[in-house]
Amino acid sequence: MCLAIPGKVVSIVGDQADIDFGGVIRNANIAMVEADVGDWVIIHAGFAIEKLDEDEAQKTLELWREVLAQEENL
Repeated sequence: MCLAIPGKVVSIVGDQADIDFGGVIRNANIAMVEADVGDWVIIHAGFAIEKLDEDEAQKTLELWREVLAQEENL
Protein backbone atom coordinates (compact mmCIF):
# COMPACT_ATOMS: atom_id res chain seq x y z
CA MET A 1 0.00 0.00 0.00
CA CYS A 2 1.30 3.46 -0.88
CA LEU A 3 0.37 6.59 1.02
CA ALA A 4 0.27 10.24 0.01
CA ILE A 5 1.23 12.50 2.90
CA PRO A 6 1.21 16.31 3.20
CA GLY A 7 4.47 18.04 4.04
CA LYS A 8 5.87 21.56 4.05
CA VAL A 9 8.59 22.62 1.62
CA VAL A 10 11.60 23.91 3.58
CA SER A 11 14.21 24.24 0.82
CA ILE A 12 14.47 23.80 -2.94
CA VAL A 13 17.42 23.07 -5.23
CA GLY A 14 16.36 22.58 -8.84
CA ASP A 15 13.57 19.98 -8.94
CA GLN A 16 14.49 18.59 -5.51
CA ALA A 17 13.05 19.87 -2.25
CA ASP A 18 13.45 19.11 1.42
CA ILE A 19 10.00 18.43 2.83
CA ASP A 20 9.15 18.67 6.55
CA PHE A 21 6.81 15.94 7.77
CA GLY A 22 6.27 17.12 11.33
CA GLY A 23 9.97 17.39 12.14
CA VAL A 24 11.17 14.60 9.86
CA ILE A 25 12.86 16.03 6.76
CA ARG A 26 12.85 14.00 3.53
CA ASN A 27 13.86 14.85 -0.02
CA ALA A 28 11.27 14.76 -2.81
CA ASN A 29 11.02 15.68 -6.47
CA ILE A 30 8.75 18.71 -7.04
CA ALA A 31 8.96 18.88 -10.86
CA MET A 32 5.22 18.14 -11.26
CA VAL A 33 4.02 21.07 -9.11
CA GLU A 34 4.85 24.77 -8.86
CA ALA A 35 5.92 24.96 -5.23
CA ASP A 36 7.91 27.50 -3.25
CA VAL A 37 9.51 27.33 0.18
CA GLY A 38 6.71 27.42 2.76
CA ASP A 39 4.15 25.72 0.51
CA TRP A 40 2.37 22.52 1.51
CA VAL A 41 2.46 19.62 -0.94
CA ILE A 42 1.21 16.05 -1.09
CA ILE A 43 4.10 13.60 -1.47
CA HIS A 44 3.59 10.17 -3.00
CA ALA A 45 6.45 7.76 -3.76
CA GLY A 46 9.02 10.56 -3.52
CA PHE A 47 7.20 13.01 -5.78
CA ALA A 48 5.10 16.06 -4.99
CA ILE A 49 1.81 15.41 -6.77
CA GLU A 50 -0.32 18.31 -5.56
CA LYS A 51 0.01 21.66 -3.84
CA LEU A 52 -2.50 22.49 -1.11
CA ASP A 53 -3.20 25.27 1.35
CA GLU A 54 -2.21 25.00 5.01
CA ASP A 55 -5.78 24.55 6.24
CA GLU A 56 -6.32 21.57 3.94
CA ALA A 57 -2.93 20.12 4.93
CA GLN A 58 -3.74 20.40 8.64
CA LYS A 59 -7.15 18.75 8.15
CA THR A 60 -5.48 15.85 6.33
CA LEU A 61 -2.83 15.49 9.04
CA GLU A 62 -5.56 15.44 11.71
CA LEU A 63 -7.31 12.61 9.87
CA TRP A 64 -4.02 10.67 9.83
CA ARG A 65 -3.64 11.24 13.58
CA GLU A 66 -7.13 9.82 14.13
CA VAL A 67 -6.35 6.73 12.03
CA LEU A 68 -3.08 6.13 13.87
CA ALA A 69 -4.78 6.57 17.24
CA GLN A 70 -7.36 3.93 16.32
CA GLU A 71 -4.59 1.57 15.20
CA GLU A 72 -2.94 1.93 18.61
CA ASN A 73 -6.20 0.93 20.30
CA LEU A 74 -6.57 -2.33 18.38
